[in-house]
Amino acid sequence: MEQQPTRAPDGGVDTAVETIYRIESPRIIAGVARIVRDVGIAEELAQDALVAALEQWPRDGVPDNPGAWLTATAKHRAIDLVRRRERYARKLEEVGRDLSLSAPHHLDEPSDPDDIDDDLLRLVFTACHPVLSAEARIALTLRLLGGLTTSEIARAFLVPEATVAQRIVRAKRTLAAKGVDFEVPYGPEREARLGSVLEVIYLVFNEGYAATAGDDLLRPALCEDALRLARVLAELMPKESEVHALAALLELQESRAAARTGPGGEPVLLKDQQRRRWNRLLIRRGFTALGRANAVATGRPGPYALQAAIAACHAQAYTYEDTDWRVIATLYGLLAATSPSPVVELNRAVAVSMAEGPGPALDIVDALADEPALRDYHLLPSVRGDLLARLGRTREARAEFERAAALARNERERALLEARARESRES
Repeated sequence: MEQQPTRAPDGGVDTAVETIYRIESPRIIAGVARIVRDVGIAEELAQDALVAALEQWPRDGVPDNPGAWLTATAKHRAIDLVRRRERYARKLEEVGRDLSLSAPHHLDEPSDPDDIDDDLLRLVFTACHPVLSAEARIALTLRLLGGLTTSEIARAFLVPEATVAQRIVRAKRTLAAKGVDFEVPYGPEREARLGSVLEVIYLVFNEGYAATAGDDLLRPALCEDALRLARVLAELMPKESEVHALAALLELQESRAAARTGPGGEPVLLKDQQRRRWNRLLIRRGFTALGRANAVATGRPGPYALQAAIAACHAQAYTYEDTDWRVIATLYGLLAATSPSPVVELNRAVAVSMAEGPGPALDIVDALADEPALRDYHLLPSVRGDLLARLGRTREARAEFERAAALARNERERALLEARARESRES
């Protein structure tokens, strides 16, 4: 006997459709883009399927496999579109028009043995293509792969909704105008392009982990989206060491989330965090992912592997005093050699201050004073203020904390820095 479709309670179908679409939309868009070779058109067809569900499911009931229903509906519309294009191209050819309209050859994929046949991975590499700006890549990835609406992305990054909408529209147009292939690159190009993908996930997580601006230090939803994308990517690319390393880094960083803020949302420094609140499951997942990264590594560790190793040093220390700062300082030195940047050097200074004392660390920080990239970076005077305070130079420390507070765009961080300045004034 054929099972009848499930009927949701009155008024609940629309919510069910939207929830299912949010979960399934990345794979629906990815599957359709494989056919039409255009992520913008693929998203429109996926949304057409959503509209069809909103029209039919209240009447006919929610299907037993709603994700498959949405995917099939979107793909049927995609195939119809391709057929219309092919007929149009043939008619143009018949009348002798000198116009080339080639139909999508969605089976013409590279036959390289390392090619990965997964539509979702194709969508990841397309949304994170380096022809797009970092802001555009982030917005498009969260829209297509994170299932976030334009307004949700705007709220997460504290920018106008119109700005996010423009970024997404321009990103789709750029991909189409540049003729970006909907494919997973292979060979040397894959290695070059993978960095762009990992960077997007890393930037999304960082914005959630330490919000650049606004009233809240953390934006958990962004961390969750980045962590989910990292886990998916690790499943899709099991032989890529840096993919597992990024997943490890995010698992280990996220494990501290509950301890990083106090009851009122105020920041809690690492040395003051209650480590029993660290999530042991995420720590175990992080160590597992780091083990996978090391198992498939071929050569020197990459930047994400080194950062994950640093996070692992913190995770395995039962107390702040147990932290092996010398190892962390060494790892930061390797990271500075692998991926040199003023921010990495500033982090190395913090580790050196704990391993060797504030004096040697202050020399490193002072050498960064004229770095253009750190001119408006509030953590430079913040770190310098801390080092000066530990050296007993309280008046200079107060000036640095006040400068850091003036530069901070996040209200929680600003309040913390202002408190440090007051403490320096009183001591």
